[in-house]
Amino acid sequence: MIAAEARRPWLGGGAWRALSLLLAVPLSLVLLLHPVMMLDAQGHYSHGLLSLMMWGIAAGYVHGVGFDPRALAWRVIFHPLTAWSLMALGYAQLILNQTA
Repeated sequence: MIAAEARRPWLGGGAWRALSLLLAVPLSLVLLLHPVMMLDAQGHYSHGLLSLMMWGIAAGYVHGVGFDPRALAWRVIFHPLTAWSLMALGYAQLILNQTA
C-alpha cells in the first residue's frame, strides 16, 4: 500500500497542514470566544453559513493534525480544498459583518 504522502505530495506536506491549522484556529476561537462577531447588520446569524463554516473548520483540523481518511466519502468531506474554501467563506462573512 502506498503511503498517503506519496499519493498526494502536493497536499500532504507539513506546510499545507500548517496552513489548515492556521486558518482553522482563529475562526474556531472567534466562534467560541466572541460569536457576536458573526452577526449580520440586522443582528441575526446565518445558520446555514455557520454550518458550512464549522464544516470547514472541522476539515481544517482533520487535515492539519495529519489525519488521512481512507474511505472516499470521508476523503471528500475532509479534503483540504473543501476546508480552505469553506473557511474562506467564513472569513469573507466575518469581514462583511464587521464592515456593515
